[in-house]
Amino acid sequence: MRILLVEDSKVLRHTVRRALRHAGFAVDTAADGEEGLALAELNDYDALVLDVMLPKLDGLSLLRRLRASGKTTHVILLTARDTVDDRVEGLAQGADDYLVKPFALAELIARVGALCRRAYGATTGTVRLGALELDLAARRLRRDGVQVDLTAREWRLLEYLVMKRGQVVPRAEIEAHIYDELVEPMSNVVDTAVYGLRRKIGAEVIRTRRGLGYILEAG
Repeated sequence: MRILLVEDSKVLRHTVRRALRHAGFAVDTAADGEEGLALAELNDYDALVLDVMLPKLDGLSLLRRLRASGKTTHVILLTARDTVDDRVEGLAQGADDYLVKPFALAELIARVGALCRRAYGATTGTVRLGALELDLAARRLRRDGVQVDLTAREWRLLEYLVMKRGQVVPRAEIEAHIYDELVEPMSNVVDTAVYGLRRKIGAEVIRTRRGLGYILEAG
């Protein structure tokens, strides 16, 4: 899943970006509200992590403009203010969640993951696909009852295909949602990742539609 992090604190921005990437998310960053708005309008992110106090354009103004433009990206606000009025204002402007600084990185990662799943109408329960059993909340996979260890990026790839199961997903769409700006143009990262994932879960689970993309069968 691809995330936009808008945070003016360089230390916090780098810390959160590193933690999210370690958890398998693709992360783009912006240091001010104007840059954040431009990126949010340009790309289809699965979630937006947005600081309230930002230079050039504050977080709530960014959120208002984003919603006015028709973007429905799920947003979690980061703020040092923890009054009821502050939370109500943020939610009234279109935020989906609210996290008060200082916060635990594990909690932020869990909330971001929940927002991403919500974007595709998924729950935090268990998904069964033939011999596979995925616990989305715990990020755990079993095949025929035996746990399968995936890297963080492999899990995000499988999770995205599960969210889109039954649909043919183009390589470009997978790249846009699973990888960030660090991926080189014309790379074969998607094909390589799918190959590695197939070796662990079975080649029959993810099917190739030549010239179109990949499909994870809904059964």
